Amino acid sequence: MSARLSVIGAALLLTASLAACDVAEGLDDIRGGAESPEKSGPVVPVRLTASAADLGAVRIAAPLRFKLVDGTLKTLTLLAGDGTKLDGDRDGQTWTLASRLEPGTDYVARARAERNDGQVVTKQLRFHTEDLTLDQQAYPSVAPLAGETVGVGMPVVVRFDLPVSDKAAFERHMTVTSTPAQAGTWHWFNDYEVRFRPRTYWQAGTDVSVDLDLNSIPAGNGIYGQESRVIDFHVGDANVYKVDAASHQMQVFTNGALVRTIPITTGKPGFTTRSGTKVIMEKFAEKRMNSETVGIASNDPEAYDIDDVQWAMRVTSSGEFIHAAPWSVGSQGSANVSHGCTGLSTENAAWLYAMTKRGDVVEYTGTDRWMTLENGYGDWNADFASYKAGSALS
Repeated sequence: MSARLSVIGAALLLTASLAACDVAEGLDDIRGGAESPEKSGPVVPVRLTASAADLGAVRIAAPLRFKLVDGTLKTLTLLAGDGTKLDGDRDGQTWTLASRLEPGTDYVARARAERNDGQVVTKQLRFHTEDLTLDQQAYPSVAPLAGETVGVGMPVVVRFDLPVSDKAAFERHMTVTSTPAQAGTWHWFNDYEVRFRPRTYWQAGTDVSVDLDLNSIPAGNGIYGQESRVIDFHVGDANVYKVDAASHQMQVFTNGALVRTIPITTGKPGFTTRSGTKVIMEKFAEKRMNSETVGIASNDPEAYDIDDVQWAMRVTSSGEFIHAAPWSVGSQGSANVSHGCTGLSTENAAWLYAMTKRGDVVEYTGTDRWMTLENGYGDWNADFASYKAGSALS
């Protein structure tokens, strides 16, 4: 887990006892440096205070500030139990944490200060951060995978295992950068999922970096980000497949050039294939297809159960695939006879499967049934302004 923590403001100061502040239990200030000429008046002990109300369970999201009382602050160092040094900002007699704390961790703050008699002394405070269970920490799963090469339509998909109610706080710590640079935006689909897409399809050859700096960021309702993650991926060739359900043809374009036209069949009446922009979600060299998974009962006349459908590529969550359909070759190019999938000959399906990667685009036209944003990677079925409206920061 990361050791970075954002801090804002300061809380009510709590003065720690001298015994707790001293490096050695029961001793007064620990001297350091050369002796200075004796100054008039009594020696006033230096005190180091903290803004946390309970040093035994410091909240990771609360502001944290240290203040030196009755002395001049020279330096202050804050260390985690593993020796990690945390960043902070010093302003006169105070030092404010500028990074982020880890839950369930021991820390020690050590200050060097000049006492009123001119002596340089060292003071310290030890504290422990609140312990969090996994039920209080939201973990981000990310697609694409690190190092993956994807198609130009691939959105960045971040899914959390716990709900995020403070979406704005999270989004402020989520960035996507690309080379070459391309404008884009986040869009929250619900409390568990947020996605990023550029204004238009990614440019072929783009390198993308996703930085989720979420460790210990409040998600709301007592939940915090569990881990910060950086995921880098690459955008490969621009494969865009244009399917016309009315003419029963698929045109295959790579980097803008038409490389093949393939006869196909799509959904018959009652099982109409959706028009709109779809994106390849996953691939299966062989997949069992059972009509019960799409709501067709086993005793329905339209029921099917095929164990070994070849070269299957999912394009919707609702069950639309592009796949080999040797049983419908006679209708491919002339009629729509499927239950919503796009059927090709085994030879054409194998050829398409071999060149296709996750994130490649399939643009469907020719039907009166429409895609939605939520159905698979349907992110391109909204104009950019409408998509951007789903950002918590819009």
